[in-house]
Amino acid sequence: MKVLITGTAGFIGFHVAKYMLDKGHEVVGLDNINNYYDIQLKYGRLKETGIDGATCEYGKLVNSQNYPSYRFIKSDLEDDKTILQLFQDEKFSHIIHLAAQAGVRYSLTNPHAYIHSNINGFLSILESCRHHPVEHLVFASSSSVYGLNEQMPFSVKDNVDHPISLYAASKKSNELMAHAYSHLFHMPVTGLRFFTVYGPWGRPDMALFIFTSSILSGKPIDVFNNGEMERDFTYIDDIVNGIDLIIQSPPVGKPEWDGMKPDPSISRAPYRIFNIGNNQPVKLMSFIEAIQNATGKKALINLLPLQKGDVTKTWADTQDLFRDFHYKPVTTVDEGVKKFVDWYISYYKV
Repeated sequence: MKVLITGTAGFIGFHVAKYMLDKGHEVVGLDNINNYYDIQLKYGRLKETGIDGATCEYGKLVNSQNYPSYRFIKSDLEDDKTILQLFQDEKFSHIIHLAAQAGVRYSLTNPHAYIHSNINGFLSILESCRHHPVEHLVFASSSSVYGLNEQMPFSVKDNVDHPISLYAASKKSNELMAHAYSHLFHMPVTGLRFFTVYGPWGRPDMALFIFTSSILSGKPIDVFNNGEMERDFTYIDDIVNGIDLIIQSPPVGKPEWDGMKPDPSISRAPYRIFNIGNNQPVKLMSFIEAIQNATGKKALINLLPLQKGDVTKTWADTQDLFRDFHYKPVTTVDEGVKKFVDWYISYYKV
């Protein structure tokens, strides 16, 4: 494959790029390296793949020092001229679109960032795929699209019309936009609803990073909804393995799709939606216990009410993914948390 991976200075994008490069594919990475969180961590990820992020010039491809088949370009997604030119010059076979403005709580105070990056940015990708067709576009959606849904586990066949954050609404919008382009231009597109991805090089705004940092430094941690939260934590290696399986199998469309009883996860168009999660929700207090075990330190817990935009529980129904790809995560929470804590201690020299 010759694959464009967006968001390669980010958590998931970095891991996917490294995996694809280790398998011998030709990769172009793209990221705007913004300051939503610690930019030095983003530079650190890029350095692992041989890119000096601090010296990258906007809109110019640079070669990796570690991988002969890897190049990187610093660019905004919504810069449609740069994105379109990149597609025209490189003639990608596959796209893995992972770049986005992330974060539920940040969307409460910085809503415009989500429209610029997640809506306008995704439109740039779709338009570029329209004018320079690829074999398969895989894009990141989110478990947050389930919003007010209470039926567990969350199924891709469920209605997801009640998001409770702008971030979730932007991801739902991406699914709708992708279907429209798939239908109009016969574009093979697969959307992946990620469920609470964690692991080494993870984001500093995520619970595992915040909790580990605070526990190691003896600071109290804020636990919302008085700890009555559950998440379908999914280790990064399991996510990457799932993406690898899916990118190789573009959807072909289902002629038997019934518009009288519409299944939102499939279509007559070459379009699919999958949950990609662990299919095993974990209580937040149990997750904190795993961090305590890995760090060897006791957490100081500050119990707080539920925050706006948060859901109390996520649980992925992954039957479709197992049926089509025999996908099954293998990393337990204890194993995954230990790997993160080991990385954190090594990287930050704690």
